[in-house]
Amino acid sequence: MKKLLIALTGIAMMGMMTSCNESKPVADSQQEEVKVYDPAQMLVRLSVIEVYPEYLDDYLKAAATVGGESVKKEPGVICIYPAKIKADNTQVRILEIYRDQEAYQSHIKSDHFQTYKQGTLHMVKNLELIDMDPLDPEAMPFIFKK
Repeated sequence: MKKLLIALTGIAMMGMMTSCNESKPVADSQQEEVKVYDPAQMLVRLSVIEVYPEYLDDYLKAAATVGGESVKKEPGVICIYPAKIKADNTQVRILEIYRDQEAYQSHIKSDHFQTYKQGTLHMVKNLELIDMDPLDPEAMPFIFKK
């Protein structure tokens, strides 16, 4: 039972890791080359967002859309992973990981981000952007492969 739980946990973690870049997990025998990013240059941010309840459905659609488009279209966007808190679904958190500051600047100027930002300004009750320092920066390039 313990081995099964460990195996299922590993499978679930692989699924979470690949959801940010929408690629499939790679078997050990098919290892792809991992793009090397300078961990000291990577920008990791947590967006803490509270949405007005009356706009919740529209906001969640917009956040999911911009996250997917950003990862697909922008090579410097490693991950944009929006999620809502189960106990209060008006509370949204978005994990954002960018190759570097230049990739972030390019992202916020993109058409799909501007459409999201301008279209959701009235939906957001509160927004806090928290820049983070990874605890294991050397592992960052291997977490999400593009």
